[in-house]
Amino acid sequence: MTHADTPPMATPRVAAGALIRNSAGEILLVKPTYKDGWEIPGGYVEPGESPRAACIREIREELGVDHPVGNLLVVDWAPAEQEGDKLLFIFDASHVELSALTLPPDELSEAKYWPAGLITSVTPPRLGRRILAAARADQGHLGTYLEHGTA
Repeated sequence: MTHADTPPMATPRVAAGALIRNSAGEILLVKPTYKDGWEIPGGYVEPGESPRAACIREIREELGVDHPVGNLLVVDWAPAEQEGDKLLFIFDASHVELSALTLPPDELSEAKYWPAGLITSVTPPRLGRRILAAARADQGHLGTYLEHGTA
């Protein structure tokens, strides 16, 4: 088969993030310095890197801690008009004390635990839906597949 015979295929951007909750069930969000709103710790997967490895790396870079990453909770197919096709992974990660974090000041201004009921008020809508789906998946529905944050 030549290159001209190759069928079209998606080449999505891939990102991975961590669902980190405290003992009260609140969800850790970080506030980027370069855009509005809050999001979970995470970022884009680098070439040759697995989504799980990217999640571990992003936790280290964004929170300043080496932190374990557990089960895959959610995969979301979420193309964005300005960025094209995207596949977004959320992994389970255990609790971390805020006092243990060292945020990169050029990237993040704050980290805070939020009650689940407030997540969609401080994040973009489909990210909020994705985070809440991950929180539900953490309660026994592992590997939830989403499109734009909706099952």
